[in-house]
Amino acid sequence: MAKKKVSIGSWAYAFLETPILLPEASKKLSELKFDGISMGGFAPHAAPKDWDTDEKRAELAKLLSDNGLEVADYAVDLWSVDSLKQTEAWIGLFEESSDFAGKMGWKTIRVDTGAPPVLPEGWTYGQARAKVADNFKRISKYAARHGQQVVWEFEPGFIVNEPKYILETYEKVDEPNFSILFDTCHGYMSAAKGANHIEPDVLAGGILEFIDLLKGKIGFVHVIDSDGTLNGENTSTHAPFGQGALNFDEVVPALLDAGYAGDWWAIDLCECPDAWEATADCKKFVDAFNEKFA
Repeated sequence: MAKKKVSIGSWAYAFLETPILLPEASKKLSELKFDGISMGGFAPHAAPKDWDTDEKRAELAKLLSDNGLEVADYAVDLWSVDSLKQTEAWIGLFEESSDFAGKMGWKTIRVDTGAPPVLPEGWTYGQARAKVADNFKRISKYAARHGQQVVWEFEPGFIVNEPKYILETYEKVDEPNFSILFDTCHGYMSAAKGANHIEPDVLAGGILEFIDLLKGKIGFVHVIDSDGTLNGENTSTHAPFGQGALNFDEVVPALLDAGYAGDWWAIDLCECPDAWEATADCKKFVDAFNEKFA
């Protein structure tokens, strides 16, 4: 198998106490020989409202092109509304972001379930899961108009994060352009730690069993380590490689054996306070396993 291209999530820089803006981030990623950027749809990076004219979008495209960067995936900002309680507003935000990505030519859109990992008052878990699946089906149909793939990043900070229900939701959505975004950190926290499960579903085989459970269903991968904890935002702590429990000599072959045929390994240092400083070493780590398992 050929080596995959390597990107990193720009949101790691957008969420720093002092955000790193796209021009500086793009220049550094180019110098480190990244192939692309996983673009955060958040201010101050690529929020649609900030690039709302053809001239501004051309400026953004030129910035990336001048630094030799493709956009691997686009993480849309839907966090201002609750997908279960404010569904139409959530759908509307997605459509706005999908239209923007369509104008930019970006073909992979990252989403989450859009609601915290607790049941709304008066809801059963079955009702909540059915609503999530319906939401995903609706946005996938919309994204298909732009030829876009929708990839769902499950995680402890959002509802529906148990392995069995992640698989169930994928099967209920049943759209050709919808697949799972497997973040190695979230995968470990879900399968091995049962973090924020509404119905406990820890797998005896941990992350490797979980990857096998999702064989043929993984459309995109975020790679990063996990130290087995949740952060202050109640989601997985994204630890730089070597600072956690994951064995990538096992995880990477498992992902490939499970049929992950995507073009990218996307590094995710989301909410890591040392993301800027850790970037170079993370790139070296991914380059090494990319070479080893190609």
